[in-house]
This record gives sequence, C-alpha cells and structure tokens, in this order.
Amino acid sequence: MRPIPPLKALVSLEAAMRLGSFTLAAEELSVTPGAVGQQIQKLEEWLGVALFVRQVRQVAPTAEGRAYFARIQPALAEIIHASRRLRERQNKGLRLSMPPSFAAKWFAPRMADLLQAHPGIALSLSTSTSLVDFELDAVDLAVRYFNGVDPQLSVQRLCADEARVYCSPAYAKKWKLKRPEDLQSATLLHNTLHPHWPAWLARFSSLADARIEAIAGIQFDQSLMAIEAAVSAQGVVLTSAILVEAELVDGSLVEPFDKALPLPTGYYLVHPETDEPPPGVQSLKAWFADKIAADRNVSD
Repeated sequence: MRPIPPLKALVSLEAAMRLGSFTLAAEELSVTPGAVGQQIQKLEEWLGVALFVRQVRQVAPTAEGRAYFARIQPALAEIIHASRRLRERQNKGLRLSMPPSFAAKWFAPRMADLLQAHPGIALSLSTSTSLVDFELDAVDLAVRYFNGVDPQLSVQRLCADEARVYCSPAYAKKWKLKRPEDLQSATLLHNTLHPHWPAWLARFSSLADARIEAIAGIQFDQSLMAIEAAVSAQGVVLTSAILVEAELVDGSLVEPFDKALPLPTGYYLVHPETDEPPPGVQSLKAWFADKIAADRNVSD
C-alpha cells in the first residue's frame, strides 16, 4: 500500500464534509455525484473504514468520518492558504481589507492619490465588519479597529480614536444644543462601533443614570447609517472625527460640544507576524502612515 492516501479523494472528502452533500460537492468540483462517491470509496478502501453512511438520496458522515475529517481539516486549510498566497504573490496583486465605514469615509476619497503614488499597484479591496482570518481569507494587509493587541500580528497604529458628538446644524438649532444636558430632549443615534453614549454622558453631563437611560435612541449596526441619519437631522451621532471629515467640511454636520471621550481602541494596519509580507505591503503601509500624518498636520 502507498504510504500517502489518494490525494484526489481528499479533495472530494473535504467538499462533501463541508457541504454535507455529494451532489453539492460535485457541483463545486464540476464533476458528477457518482465521481465524488467513487473518490470517497477509494479513500474508504485505503483507510479500511466507512466515512459515510449511504441512504436513499442522502449521505451522512459516520463517527469515524467526522473524527478523521476533524484531524485533517487544519492541514487541508493550510495547504489551501499557502497555495493561494503563493499564486497571488506571483500575480503581484495586493489584497486589502478594512471596515466599511473606514473604506467609505476615509479611504475612498484618497484612492486616487494612492494610485497616483503607486501606479503599478494591483489592489483588490474588500470590506467587512468581521475580523479578517489571515489563515483562511485571501488578504495581505488589513485595517482593523481594535485595541492594537494581538501577538500573532504585526501591528502598526494609524491613529488613536476618541468619541465625539455630531449633528446637523438644523438639528442643533431645533433642540438648542448648547450644553451636554440638552441632549436629554434629543434622539441619540447609537452604532456598534461606538456604543459609548452612556460613558460620554456620564463624563460630560450632570444627568443622572436614570435620565441618561431614558433618552430616546435609535440603534444602527453600521456607523455609515448612523452618520447619514445625523446628516438627515434624525438625531445626534457619537463617532470618530475621521469618519465625518467630509461632512464637517461641507457643513452638513457640526460638533455642538467640544467634548472628546478618549477610547482604548483605534485604527491599525495588521498582517501576520510570521508571514513575509508580499512586495508592496511595506509601501502600502508607508502610504497609510504618511496620509494619516498629513491629515493630522492639516487639522493641527
């Protein structure tokens, strides 16, 4: 017997286990369900154990099949990851990931500058509120909003964060927002990136906890939506200054109180510590740092 199991069969096994179906596995692999079944049967014969129970129009993994797949799945994932990264490096493309709010509000207005500074870069951008899994996702560099602590990553801080209050000029005038206490008659626009209204009000207003809890509010799962609601005079948003630069310039948002709540989180550039970054990652990191520094000098 060969010391190595039939590797083609492992591909069929991985797809069948992950998708829970020979038919779906066949569609993904562009073969017939019978071909998937034959490959898995070869593997079962090599192992000397049944990996699936075949029933009419249905297959189910056996206990031995589930245990075997649990043992080999990390190795298969590593093969996929290493192969994908090697192929992408040969293509000389860079994959960048960042939160949707940061991408739309900070990065998008500066993309032309990046392409002008690095005309040869082949950049692929993805946005997600979820943390990038560098082991499985095809990403070379990510902007992450967190506390900057991850021993498995190379971490470079772009900017610290603080929570500030913004609303439309019309909204500030309507509700006569002169002091933080005036917010008790307003509508607070909450978002998951900056869920700090209780802390901000406790620090900068004289309102009791019960009064703070009684203030009307709307919950958003994305900062973009909360900011747009504030622009539309639907309430008052608590967010990062970096996300409302354009709105402050065009006057669609104002800051009624000059009160900033420091936060332990911020925006960081991250990539795996153990990985040798593809060519271009260091240049991209330097571009981000230079742009953030330039923005800071302008604001100062």
